[in-house]
Amino acid sequence: MFPIRDHNPSERVPYVTLALIAINVIVFLSEMALVQTERQLAQYYFDYALIPARLAEGENYAALVTSVFLHGGFMHLAGNMLFLWIFGDNMEDEMGHVPFLIFYLACGVLASLAQFAAEPTSVIPMVGASGAIAGVMGGYLLLFPKARVDIFIFFIVFFRIFPIPAWIMLGLWFGLQLLNGVTADISGGGVAYWAHAGGFVIGLIGTLPLWLRLGGPQFWTRTEGHPPHPEATYGRSSIPTVQRSGSKRRGSPWQRR
Repeated sequence: MFPIRDHNPSERVPYVTLALIAINVIVFLSEMALVQTERQLAQYYFDYALIPARLAEGENYAALVTSVFLHGGFMHLAGNMLFLWIFGDNMEDEMGHVPFLIFYLACGVLASLAQFAAEPTSVIPMVGASGAIAGVMGGYLLLFPKARVDIFIFFIVFFRIFPIPAWIMLGLWFGLQLLNGVTADISGGGVAYWAHAGGFVIGLIGTLPLWLRLGGPQFWTRTEGHPPHPEATYGRSSIPTVQRSGSKRRGSPWQRR
């Protein structure tokens, strides 16, 4: 089950979301160009990735931020940027550009601290934007629980795209992070699940003041749980047609987040 798009494009250009995607891509390409050997990669991660054991010793606090912009491979980067694009634009639209940037960075830092609290003696470098993006997803769930999200389901020879409410998709995702966090503690693994789960909860809590300012349950009543923008319709083409009227709906050497 993999989300590929939502049905409510933002009304304003999401400059911060686009800038964050661009920065992550540039950092990844720079790493590919500059890091040529295993020794260089180890030093790169030592300098910029978050290593819990170093943080426990009071070293390299800057890695709480720099690690959020590192990725361990193309698919790691692509998956994170897709999630950021799907859920970030509407959050930025409601929060405003600068508040959204602060929110994103705060979620990333606090999500890293959640993983640190779970494994404070780990020497595995942590890289990835997933903790910050999980915060965006938690906020999205609070503001737009009934927004439609298209998910791609692939099972052996069967595949199809289904639109489902955001609360189902995001609720299942969060539940899997909790489950995998527990099993990873037992069996080991290369994913920082507690950063995902922690970031999600932090993002939801951090969005509460905005939700209350918008009216709380009354905001859901006004918007029917959707972003307050015209809903896009998708045909056989992947290019959305936006209806501007007639609707109110608006194992590994690093640990990835």
